[in-house]
Amino acid sequence: MILNLKNEAFCSFTFYSVLLLIKMFAVAILTGQVRLRKQAFANPEDALRHGGLKFCRTDLNVERCRRAHRNDMECIYPFLFLGVVYCLLDPSPSIARIHFRTFFLARMVHTVAYLFALKAPTRSLAYTVGQIPCFSMALKILINVAAYW
Repeated sequence: MILNLKNEAFCSFTFYSVLLLIKMFAVAILTGQVRLRKQAFANPEDALRHGGLKFCRTDLNVERCRRAHRNDMECIYPFLFLGVVYCLLDPSPSIARIHFRTFFLARMVHTVAYLFALKAPTRSLAYTVGQIPCFSMALKILINVAAYW
């Protein structure tokens, strides 16, 4: 199968989706690095390898990284589904790009706000801004599909 690079909306979606996935990988790696630095391991076998069972414990910084990663999974995976279906509707490339870029930037701000414990309501505003394009895409999908019911 050859990727149709003439579909501008899909190319934009692919670009921002890959950036989001790379960001998620980076947060996962960061979580592991913070675990090592703080010597706070989730599994006894890991703690034993790094100094003993006393290091099988939780740490506030590790938990912050984990929550940021979990929130990414709760938001980015639905975005990926919605974005693919939205692109199948042949949306305006410029409108689609606005949706994808807005979501991407909001998720970046959300992650930075989470990891660096920025002052409220930065994180919640970023979350809300990121949900707007998802809601918009979902609405467009439902409107288009409703015609077939």
